[in-house]
Amino acid sequence: MIAFLYARVSTGEQNEGMQLREMQEYAARAGWKTEIFPDVGVSGAKDRRPELDRMMALVRRRKCDVVLVYKFDRFARSLRFLVNALAEFDALGVAFVSVRDNIDTTLPAGRLMFHVIGAIAEFERSLIAERVKSGLQEAKKQLEAGKPTHRGKTRWAGRPGHDVDTEQIHRLRANGHALRAIAKTVGISEASVRRALKSPPRLRQKGVVN
Repeated sequence: MIAFLYARVSTGEQNEGMQLREMQEYAARAGWKTEIFPDVGVSGAKDRRPELDRMMALVRRRKCDVVLVYKFDRFARSLRFLVNALAEFDALGVAFVSVRDNIDTTLPAGRLMFHVIGAIAEFERSLIAERVKSGLQEAKKQLEAGKPTHRGKTRWAGRPGHDVDTEQIHRLRANGHALRAIAKTVGISEASVRRALKSPPRLRQKGVVN
């Protein structure tokens, strides 16, 4: 079996020798042939890592049987990256080993942990989606009720961006004022004046800062 060993150290950290030594010892015990991909002086937050990108391209061409890393945080940029990479390895029939995290998907316990990580990531995605959905629903309720938003503004549904005193607009129009004059007096566009005239008069809440 061929194992790709990926190591990463940031600027100012120890060299990759310690990581590689432990990974090579692990591979030797398993009887795997190895090829090394070291990213030196590269932050884990960076989107582009030359050696990681080169390794992943070869993995997708099925040039190895196992990807071996020192720790999750040396390999993955985020939980999502980790889960997506593991799912890709699984689809390609490539095993994954994290030495210090005691994860080896060539073993039953490692495969179980893979599924646990995937379930956690899916749970996280569900929570985020639910929070976004709840936030949108609450914002819609506030808009419909004419209540202040978290920015301290009142906006009526259907007329985003303006807290309009429609009663004043109707009154000015009834007194014969032109649309342009009303817009200048109220401080909104003529298009907003036209929309306001299509709505029933509604007082602007006092004490709400625009």
